[in-house]
Amino acid sequence: MANYTLEEKNSFTVVGIGTELKSDYTDYSGINKEKEDFWETAKLDGRLDTLKAVATNDYIFAVNEAVNNKMMYYAGVLSEQTLPEATRMIQFPEGEYVVIKGEGNTAEELSQTLTGIAFGEVLPGASDFAYVGGPNATVEMEKKNGIVYGEMWIPVVRK
Repeated sequence: MANYTLEEKNSFTVVGIGTELKSDYTDYSGINKEKEDFWETAKLDGRLDTLKAVATNDYIFAVNEAVNNKMMYYAGVLSEQTLPEATRMIQFPEGEYVVIKGEGNTAEELSQTLTGIAFGEVLPGASDFAYVGGPNATVEMEKKNGIVYGEMWIPVVRK
């Protein structure tokens, strides 16, 4: 089983810009391509820099959320401010979270690795807690010596 911790977190808000993922939820390569294209566009058109300008810290969030039966994906930051460019204020609940730490050569690699561990190993193997929906996020926390470090945060409930 992969290394993870269970941590209590206060509720927090991520201001995000988003896109609807159109690939089938089982088409991992299609979903990953859509996510990579979205990040590239958000960097090039300046929306990511606009988000960073209102952030309360240096963390960059990649948020997955089901909204009205659609798979939504957001680039976001912790902030209490709103922006005209923002497409959603994402509320994360207070409570227990599965936290998985990792690293990658890029933010995309970090996100793909942590998502695979979370949904491919940790959650299916859990006997005392369960993910029951709501937003989950990969959090890019630091870049050092060409490596991206971060965590995946998934809200869970005790079984």
